[in-house]
Amino acid sequence: MKITENRTFDEISVGDTAQIVRICSEDDFYVFASASGNYNPMHLARLDGDGDGVDEALAPAIWEASLISAVLGNLLPGPGTLYRSQSLVFHERAQAGDELLTRVTVVEKRPPNRIVLETRVERCSDGALVLDGEAEVKAPPKKLVFNDLEIPGLVIERHRHFDELIDRAEPLAPLPTAVVCPEEPRALGGALLGARHTIIAPILVGDPDKIAAAAAEIGASLAGIEIVEAADHVTAAHLAVDLVAGGRAAALMKGHLHTDVLLRAALRKENGLRAGRRFTHVFVMDVPGVPHPLMVTDAAINIAPDLRTKVDIVQNAIDLAISIGIEVPKVGVLSAVETVNPDIPSSLDAALLSKMAERGQIRGGMVDGPLAMDNAVDLTAARTKGITSQVAGRAEVLVVPNLDAGNMLAKQLAYISHAEGAGVVMGAKVPIILNSRSDDDKARLASCAVATLHNARLNGLFPAQRAAE
Repeated sequence: MKITENRTFDEISVGDTAQIVRICSEDDFYVFASASGNYNPMHLARLDGDGDGVDEALAPAIWEASLISAVLGNLLPGPGTLYRSQSLVFHERAQAGDELLTRVTVVEKRPPNRIVLETRVERCSDGALVLDGEAEVKAPPKKLVFNDLEIPGLVIERHRHFDELIDRAEPLAPLPTAVVCPEEPRALGGALLGARHTIIAPILVGDPDKIAAAAAEIGASLAGIEIVEAADHVTAAHLAVDLVAGGRAAALMKGHLHTDVLLRAALRKENGLRAGRRFTHVFVMDVPGVPHPLMVTDAAINIAPDLRTKVDIVQNAIDLAISIGIEVPKVGVLSAVETVNPDIPSSLDAALLSKMAERGQIRGGMVDGPLAMDNAVDLTAARTKGITSQVAGRAEVLVVPNLDAGNMLAKQLAYISHAEGAGVVMGAKVPIILNSRSDDDKARLASCAVATLHNARLNGLFPAQRAAE
């Protein structure tokens, strides 16, 4: 929130009001726990604080009340305000993900400098009253104007979304996966990590000597793991596809070879992995501070996709989003602007994709565009631009205009926003796990989990069902 100026006692009248809207997140509650020392598990994600079998992540009551101080200190009266008293009555409970409206209204002026305000916090989704009360404050003695008053932001480097995906994938039967050319420590280590977590069952395809050398370098054992010998990368890629075509593997995983070598084998006409759609790449990204996984597509395969290809890009991403637990994915189709401009082809494609989804030509999700990046992911930006949409400000899938934009966006999220990215190719008969050489263990393991979850949904197996069996 940016503060511009405050309001002195003389400038304030009875009936004046101010408000803010904020979506509360799990990270807010972690920051509050750290600052206050209150580690009550009722307020922390993925913890059952009262033993009822349900993870709560309830907003701490005093955190909710702190939203009132944000309105008082920032807007009405603003900078220079000092609390005298605050009464609070708590009604409904808010949870992570709830959007809260906090409003203060002046009810009395007490010269020379006291202001009494009614204070309320409501849940936006249903108007439920979360808390109310009355505040008495000392109004600022001087008029203060600021060009821009901000404090440094906080980043919680916690990849909870990947942890959740891995937790959901582990109870499933390991996915038989042909790992192509795991002849380098990172590539081999990612496959073996997936096996240790019982997420995949790797079949290693490549040069046995190089695979053994990579295993020795990371101190890993290859006992009990099948190795299929291949003299070169092209042969290895085709042998791996043969394993899928023959029913011995249900996924491919890229090792230490060029992506185009692997995909050419998968796209071969005879016993290949074509399934009627274009192959498209999806990054599933865990961005600290974002309350849901953020998917970016296509950032690795289709360089300058036309509208027909973008239809497959969107549909593949929706299918994968559903597989990882997003019931009705919200898809934002990005452009440089949020209005249709005939001079910007990506804005035309975005509008057409949105209309195609509306007509049922794209199924399973909500699609809106064109959206600029800010109003796709930030609710305040969307409202500032006057965009009324179930997707704007809440997008879970970002469809980029071309590979350049997608690659830049994914890398900005990784290197500036400290995100981790899992990579999967969709549109084939089986998921293709596509990691970057720079990916760490968490990203590689999450990629395996995403592929396993997608395979499970396609075959009607989910972690809860497997546990019940």
